[in-house]
Amino acid sequence: MRKTTTFAVAAGAALALVLTGCGSSAENGTAAPAGQSKDGGSGLASPFSDALKLADAAKQGTEKAKSAKMSMDMSMGGQSMKAEGSMRFDGENSAMTMTMDSPQGATEMRYVDKTLYMKVPAAQAKQFGTDKPWLKISPDATDPMSQSFSKAMAQSTQQSDPTQILDQVSKTGQIIGADQVDLNGEKVNHYKVELDVSKSIETYAKGQPAEVQEQMKKMLAGKNIKIPAEIWIDKDQLPLQVTMDQSEMMKSLGASTGSGAAAAAGGKITVKYTDWGKPVDVAAPAADQVTDFGEIMKKLGH
Repeated sequence: MRKTTTFAVAAGAALALVLTGCGSSAENGTAAPAGQSKDGGSGLASPFSDALKLADAAKQGTEKAKSAKMSMDMSMGGQSMKAEGSMRFDGENSAMTMTMDSPQGATEMRYVDKTLYMKVPAAQAKQFGTDKPWLKISPDATDPMSQSFSKAMAQSTQQSDPTQILDQVSKTGQIIGADQVDLNGEKVNHYKVELDVSKSIETYAKGQPAEVQEQMKKMLAGKNIKIPAEIWIDKDQLPLQVTMDQSEMMKSLGASTGSGAAAAAGGKITVKYTDWGKPVDVAAPAADQVTDFGEIMKKLGH
């Protein structure tokens, strides 16, 4: 049914925003040789020259902070989407709230107590036969689509912080340039990184439903795909901005077909992080404003 497919693509794109933590513009500066600081008293250490050391240091910074606000710009399949929200990275207690703008309208997402809530545009809610603004996707739902979304969300919230891209950097990346620049008035280390997808396709499929993982592995096997990325890191080893261009991978995954694998891959993405370490509280919508998505699927025969 077309409305189900449309929802699946939209939700897949929304989940991709949470899963990737990544995105495209660069700042110029002069590279500092590894081991030599030119921080000018800012407390900023010289850039790393090894991708694994960079990833490890930044992971420690984000795991200590546990929360941040984010804003994201993403282009996918010729469409652009913007999102902003807050995330708490805390294992089983992870939570997030995000609003995504797209040509179809705004979609708000909340993930709390292992349950995903999506507030879809009114026209889309009407297609599903409900006048309630929120759709609830429970972890114990029995329909296949709810199970897939819930599983992906549960996995992604444990990977939704920037350590997802850092994991990709440590396993498949190499630093091809590093310098120290000013970003929003702050001196930061700026890295240009090249990611070799063939080194670990599993890393890029991580967190996706099993069927999407298998689809990605088959479509990317044997292909020489390089992904350019850039990362801006502050003196506390916290990412302030990450950019990635996954266009080449999207083409290999059949972006023009709107496949689940292509939606998971994303496209050109830029993410900015602020307010590291500030508390993030997320509440479920009022019960009388929520419709169970699993019940909708049953009525539609899924």
